[in-house]
Amino acid sequence: MRSLELKIPPVIVVLIAGALMWGISRGVPKLHVTVPARNIVATAIAVIGAAISLMGVMAFRRAGTTVNPLEPNFSSKLVASGIYKRTRNPMYLGFLLLLIGWGVWLSNALALVIIPIFIGYMNRFQILPEERALSSIFGQEFPAYKSKVGRWL
Repeated sequence: MRSLELKIPPVIVVLIAGALMWGISRGVPKLHVTVPARNIVATAIAVIGAAISLMGVMAFRRAGTTVNPLEPNFSSKLVASGIYKRTRNPMYLGFLLLLIGWGVWLSNALALVIIPIFIGYMNRFQILPEERALSSIFGQEFPAYKSKVGRWL
């Protein structure tokens, strides 16, 4: 399974997950649920997600380290300030919130099954390999950071 690690850019994973959610919502319309203020709720969740992702990118840019998720070995600094005080993976958390917002907009219960699949995929094939690389680059600094800040929240 290591052959899948760090192979698909996370943005592509989000697009695939979103497309699957859309396909499910169209293929199984009987599982449509009514969400009060659907457009407002979906937009709010998605905007918060986009903002969190952007804060993660900006923190990396300010620190002068790579934002390329497929090459964590090129990380030059362990970023633990700003949004990274709250989550170790703000970009992925933001993507998750975008998908949740999409799911609310689609209003299909079965489409939401993709959310835990997305989380599982990201944990196994993106985040764990990144964490291995960061541990080897930053030594004890990374486990200390990990002990203080949650992976997603």
